[in-house]
Amino acid sequence: MSQEQPQRPNPVRYGDVFHVQGELASRPVAPQDAAAFVAAENVALGKIQEGGPAAVVQSAADVNETRGVVHHNDMTNIVREEGVTISEADAGGSSVVTEAIGGQVVGQYVQPGDVGATGIDGSDAITIGEALEATAFSAGNKPIDESDAAAIQAAEIRATGLGHAVPGSVAAEAQSAAAYNARKMRDEDKTKLGDVLIDASTKLTNDKPVTREDAEGVIGAEIRNKADMCTHPGGVAASMAAASRLNQQK
Repeated sequence: MSQEQPQRPNPVRYGDVFHVQGELASRPVAPQDAAAFVAAENVALGKIQEGGPAAVVQSAADVNETRGVVHHNDMTNIVREEGVTISEADAGGSSVVTEAIGGQVVGQYVQPGDVGATGIDGSDAITIGEALEATAFSAGNKPIDESDAAAIQAAEIRATGLGHAVPGSVAAEAQSAAAYNARKMRDEDKTKLGDVLIDASTKLTNDKPVTREDAEGVIGAEIRNKADMCTHPGGVAASMAAASRLNQQK
């Protein structure tokens, strides 16, 4: 008598949680999709919106990873190729914020006054310092390692144009923290990203808007120093990539 094979759990798909159509609706929500949403909201709005798209995608991705239907480093091709877009429109003193993937709206809500700490309203572009500070919120509890230090140094060099880290700068602090953490066994004893990046803008001798080239340089620095060759969800590279995409929309 043959035994029935256990049925694989069904994944939570984009069409289950958002009013989307086509290929996107059929795609399972992946963990790195959630990282992209978290980084985009942190960079553009200064925080994760309670009950917003990032929170929804994070919950769905957690369920899918627990069910074993996606891997931790998976990312939906539409998110990888087109990213998460966040736009803002004035509505008589309030701001209407719209979040989308591949041209399909996944969230729209009204906020009073100006939007976020970094300001997607107006023509102000998001700077490297602001992207680093956004990382303090999206991945602030992560202990700093060599990949983080390399990414922060790459970001600082692009911001200042000096070609090297400055003593006492945010990159120098990150390098010292990575060396310190390597000697510690317990995570609670280690220096976290939030400890170093919370006021990153004030530690840069110069700052500039994030470009696609800046983001690519920081991504390369981060993955070259990681064994799995993947960026950390909501980390330095992810925040720079989100800032770059948002700046391209302006």
